[in-house]
Amino acid sequence: MRTNLILVFAIVLSTLVFSACGGPATPNSNVSNTANANSNSLDTVKSTPEQTLNNAPTLSPVYKAYCAAWVKNDEAALRKVWSSETLKEFEEEMKASKEKSLMKFLSADKVSGDPCEAKNEKITGDTATATIISNKYPNGLQVVFIKENGEWKLTTKSPALDAVTKQAPPANAAK
Repeated sequence: MRTNLILVFAIVLSTLVFSACGGPATPNSNVSNTANANSNSLDTVKSTPEQTLNNAPTLSPVYKAYCAAWVKNDEAALRKVWSSETLKEFEEEMKASKEKSLMKFLSADKVSGDPCEAKNEKITGDTATATIISNKYPNGLQVVFIKENGEWKLTTKSPALDAVTKQAPPANAAK
């Protein structure tokens, strides 16, 4: 599961990087004339970051607790932010890989705590999404949170990654 998640993250990030790349740049001494002459030019296309609709007032504290747990290397605090289903998945994978520490098991996902923010939360009942931003996801990654026993918890689910996974053919598909 963890390997699949990392692989999917890598695919999504690669797709974003390659889709942002254009053809070879042409030298422009006067960019405004070039833009006026050819509004379809790749040179005039600028990627815009996702507009901030809200500062995730409900989910930000959960993500900030996640970042703080990593900064403090506090496994108990890290376990408090994950959903019970996610922790169960981690523990099954840890058992299979004979790993005892959640911190070591998730070490590839460690964040520095700067930046550490969530934005654009959308809450629907006991499920919510927000875009998280960290040193691992500087351009943001939309993730799913769920409400358990009255508290919001982080999951490893992401609508963007789920969409990529659904589009990918099964690994054992005939070629």
